[in-house]
Amino acid sequence: MAELKDVKGIGPKSLSLLNKLNIYTIEDLVTHYPFRYDILERNNLSEVEDGGKIVIDGKVESVPILMRFKAGLNKMNFRLVTNSGIVGVSIFNRAFLKKQLLVGTGITVIGKLDKTKNVITASDIKLGILTNKKKIEPVYHCTSGLTNKNLSTYINMALLVYGKEIPDHIPEEYVEKYNFLNKKTSLNIIHNPSTDEKLNQVITRLKYEELFEFMFKINYLKEQNKKEKNGLARKIDRKELNKFISTLPFELTGDQKKTVDEILDDLESPTRMNRLLQGDVGSGKTIVAFIGMIANCLCGYQSALMAPTEILAMQHYLNLQKLLEKTNIKLKTALLTGSTSKKDKQIVYDALKEGKIDIIIGTHSLIQDEVIYNNLGLVVTDEQHRFGVHQRANLQNKGIKPDVLYMSATPIPRTYALTIFGDMDVSTIKERPKGRQKIDTYVKKNSEIKEVLQMMYDELQKKHQIYVIAPLIEDNENSDLTNVYKLKDQMELAFRGRAQIDIVHGKMSNGAKDIIMQKFKDGLVQILISTTVIEVGVDVANATTMVIFDADRFGLSTLHQLRGRVGRGTSKSQCILISDSDAERLKIMEKEDDGFIISEEDFKLRGHGDLFGTRQSGDMSFKIANIKSDFKILLQAKKDSKEYLLNKDKDKDDLKKKLISSITEA
Repeated sequence: MAELKDVKGIGPKSLSLLNKLNIYTIEDLVTHYPFRYDILERNNLSEVEDGGKIVIDGKVESVPILMRFKAGLNKMNFRLVTNSGIVGVSIFNRAFLKKQLLVGTGITVIGKLDKTKNVITASDIKLGILTNKKKIEPVYHCTSGLTNKNLSTYINMALLVYGKEIPDHIPEEYVEKYNFLNKKTSLNIIHNPSTDEKLNQVITRLKYEELFEFMFKINYLKEQNKKEKNGLARKIDRKELNKFISTLPFELTGDQKKTVDEILDDLESPTRMNRLLQGDVGSGKTIVAFIGMIANCLCGYQSALMAPTEILAMQHYLNLQKLLEKTNIKLKTALLTGSTSKKDKQIVYDALKEGKIDIIIGTHSLIQDEVIYNNLGLVVTDEQHRFGVHQRANLQNKGIKPDVLYMSATPIPRTYALTIFGDMDVSTIKERPKGRQKIDTYVKKNSEIKEVLQMMYDELQKKHQIYVIAPLIEDNENSDLTNVYKLKDQMELAFRGRAQIDIVHGKMSNGAKDIIMQKFKDGLVQILISTTVIEVGVDVANATTMVIFDADRFGLSTLHQLRGRVGRGTSKSQCILISDSDAERLKIMEKEDDGFIISEEDFKLRGHGDLFGTRQSGDMSFKIANIKSDFKILLQAKKDSKEYLLNKDKDKDDLKKKLISSITEA
């Protein structure tokens, strides 16, 4: 298939901007679906009340007058002739449109009508007259330098030239069964809808396709797991293991003890373990995993723990070493990350291969080709949704038949967990460890920012540290959401050198992120401004305040995860949610701190969309489907994909081969 750069109009600069949106191929481009639609219904001047929204078309009647103010602000005024009379138009910060707004040019204006002054204050101006009374216009997620119009042009050009080459992941029999339109037609309609009916029809079809492909992978993995009957059946010395547990500086909760027993039973079974360990923030999942890893090592097998970031891997490594130091258990541990020097990597490679390392903790480095294990018996992946199916499978395949434990701090209601993780057993820790204190949570408006800054200053005076969260990395012309750079400027102005402030976000390299996170952990940075990349894992006991701007843009589950970054020490901690809207939903966070209840509320209010944080967070990153609102489609896709997978007559189908190879060859 042609490459993205082959699409007419996409040059090197546009290519770079598209990459920022995780668009790397033509298929990525045409499946970059609108996140909403603007419905443009033409009004007459007489139909709209004073101050009401108006969509009206007409011809430019006067030469636009441009006025420039300080700080880059400008305003343009002109008159518009419409079918219902002449009206004045004002628009801010659109100076670039002046050359296009020639007298006699047909345009459509969207804005608010001031009947007294007979002036529309426009929020947008579109070139061209509305051909129909109603127009459905797609709105896309963009990035600075790439407009909605640019994206629409590129998408439609790609569909025109390469539309027939876009792969369809629905088998023909199901296309016929549900009377679905073909893939190219469906994509054309979703990007250029003419009616609500047709749009809804293709949205259902594209959701089904996405869920069919996802559930095919789940069903395939489940069938493969069934075949793995020859696991490693160990005989665990529980007395020896209990000696280690008795040295812990705390007593395990009832849920932790129950989960440890489930894991030990799996390790003793000849069937390979394939278990998801889920629990709320701070519920103590990691110590449960450590106990399983030590039990495995005491039986003569190696254990590996893969974390999503270097700093989290380091944290696990140091915590495990501290626990082992207090015991008579002699196990050799090692750390392997991208930052490990070439010389030290080779030492680790050799020791792993020779069986001189019992427990290895690291990042993606654990699945590099150079890493060869001697007798890997247990694989643990922390924050399992942060790794794709292929990365997890790659690590599993490093051993002969290792048992596998996945950990997730994002609680999922059981109904959905059984479907989404249908290939796994699920263990849940709900009980909170003793001494874990509740974090005070406050919902504030932007007008109360002075009060928020005072709360932050009070914590800085106590030598405490603060997280500040923004939902965007950089300015976006379609959004006025707070971004990390703007927030840094504001915080530096507010605190005037009284605090060291730094930034971390998802577009930085892992190395750069880890350096700043380490500075924060070491107390060299007092205020860390971040996107949701700090959602997972790192413990900074001195961080007592979490401030989240535009909190309404986050799901409750993500807000709960972010809140869990504070309250890790003995000092009283707080979380401040700043938003001028959605107060009722956010108020749930003030009164509720149970992640499972919050997760249920998230499903009721938003669906799965925010369940796993950012869109690029692994297998759950659906582009159009939503496992809450589309649960019926998910169940049908699950049934159909299993039927298709098990149908031996379909083994020669090209589609079936491609779906399987996408799992096994990645």
